[in-house]
Order: sequence, then structure tokens, then C-alpha cells
Amino acid sequence: MMLKKIKFGKIAVVIFLTILIWVWADLAVEELFPVSNVPITISKSTNRALWVSFVDENESLAPVYTVKSIVLKGSASRTSELNRKLKTGSLQLDFFLDAEQEGMDKSGKYPLDVLNLLRKSNQIGELGLAVQSCEPDKLTINVVELVKKPLEIECFNESGVPLEIESIEPSKVDIFVPTDSRLTAQVQLTPREIEQARISAVVKTPYVVLAPGQTRPAPKPVEIKMPPEADSLSEHTITEAKLGIELSVNLLGEYKPDVINYNQVVSHFTIFATPEAKQAYENQPFQMTLYILDDDAKKGPEEEQPRKVVYNFPEEFVRKDEIRPKNPPKPAKFKLIPLTPETPPSGPD
Repeated sequence: MMLKKIKFGKIAVVIFLTILIWVWADLAVEELFPVSNVPITISKSTNRALWVSFVDENESLAPVYTVKSIVLKGSASRTSELNRKLKTGSLQLDFFLDAEQEGMDKSGKYPLDVLNLLRKSNQIGELGLAVQSCEPDKLTINVVELVKKPLEIECFNESGVPLEIESIEPSKVDIFVPTDSRLTAQVQLTPREIEQARISAVVKTPYVVLAPGQTRPAPKPVEIKMPPEADSLSEHTITEAKLGIELSVNLLGEYKPDVINYNQVVSHFTIFATPEAKQAYENQPFQMTLYILDDDAKKGPEEEQPRKVVYNFPEEFVRKDEIRPKNPPKPAKFKLIPLTPETPPSGPD
């Protein structure tokens, strides 16, 4: 009996048509996919001479607006793929507003068609989806034309307290600001930068605050020097302090720390501080802390271990640069003495 020849061409055509039908069926059935809290940001390519902001419900100006909801439309496979990417974090939906491209290049308030902006997004097009609707679908954009002005520079610490400056080079910087503005450029210095600026110049880039959360940096940094130690900090000798010991949880009940030079550590050390800072420091439960770590138990009980204590200066006065030690803290010398329980612990054999 002769076997009939297999007609591979016909089989291939059937397979191709089947796949084509599946693809057509997938494309024919569109699904709606809602997404919440999607940001629209003012594009960084916006002209530096323009200050563009979203006007929110409270009439406040912001560089970012969060769209409450966007409904996307596309095939089941496309929406399923988008859902997977959003859940795994491999994709983040974000949109940008280029005010000049939208014809918003003069001072004033402009209506923004949010739905139209989203529909023009390349990101949505590349996903093979379309924007069905959004909430809100209309926004107001505020545009202010800026002019370049030479601004004086003010320096502040992290708490916003003005700092006395010895010199700033250059003394002024050119920054774009509103025409009728009386703003000054600002520089914020950390406690470490303040300390460094008393020795040599610190390089920082000034900025201007146009509105809460909206700043514009200067094109170039400046060099800042501060005068020597402020007169408001006096020298104080702490005659007796309390030492706290922080023992690792793994060592609790197993070892007893023995600070050999305790009196030397807690007695007669000098700080620079304002009267208020000194009083707050002395009111702390412990003026210094010795930290003992798990690895310290690896050494024998007779072996002395040195470690510097940590001064517990109140954070409020540290931020304002109103308290600091005159000299590095003295190292404490300690031993870890194993504790022998009176009765052996109970447990299974």
C-alpha cells in the first residue's frame, strides 16, 4: 500500500491562516486599562528665560502635576504586557510638557488640554496603546518670562539661620528671575562645610527660590570663606559626665563590660558651646556613649580593648553649629567579662 505524499505547502498555509486569525482576534478585541497617579513634569528643555508651572487646585504653583487617572486602550496582549511591566517596575509612565511647543512662550496663564498632550506621547505610541480618557482632562499653566540679573548671595545653615561670611568670590551671580523680583541667591552649608569654610574656601553653587519647591541654580559656583570661630561659642569644662554603654543584643546576658579608665573618660573634658547648648548637653541622660559590638567578644576576657566614646551632643545645637568638642574624645579601655549563670539553662538533652 503506497503512502500518500504529505502536502507540506497546504499545512503551512493552514498554520499561517490560523496564526493570522489569532492575531486578528487579539487586535479586534480592545481592552481598557486604567492607571492612577501619573506625573506630568515641566520639560528640562524649556527655555531658561521661562518659568513654567502647573496651577493646582489650591492655586499653588508646582513643576509637577499628578494626573489622578488615565484610561489606556489597546489589545489584550498589549495591556497585559503593560500591566506586567508596571508591576515589575521595568516601566514607569511619565509625561513631559514643553511649554514652547504648546505655544506658551509669553507671560500669562494658559489652558492645557491634558488629553491631547497625553495622546501625543511617544511613550504611549511605542507601547502600541492609545489614551481613551484622563482625569482631569484640563489644567492651567502659569508662565512667567524671566530676565537675567546679578544677585547678591546669602548663606544659611541647614536650619535656615543666616551665616556670617568673610568673603564670597564672585560676590554676585547672574540668575534668571522675574523682572520685578527682589530675590537674592542662596547657598546652604552643612555643619561640615561650615567647619571647612573657616579653614579654606568651600565651593558651592548658589540658587534662587522662585516658589516653594522650585529653584533655579546659578550657571557657575562660588567660593565661600567664613571667619574664625564665632564669639558666641565659649569654652566650657565638663567636670563630670555620665557614660552610657550600648551593648549588642547578642551579648546581653552573656558579658559584663568593665571600663577600666572610667574616671579618666568622664572627667574634665572641654567643649565649645553657647550657654543654651551647654545646658542642654548637661541635661542629657548620658553625655557620652561607649558602643560594644559582637566582634569584641572574640577577644579574651583579660584583653583590654580601646574605643573612642561618642559625645551625645543635642542634634538641634549641632545643626546650628553651637556646640563641638575642643579635642577628640578620649578612648575608653574596656574588658568583656563572661557571665557565669548560677544555674545551668534548662533545655532538651
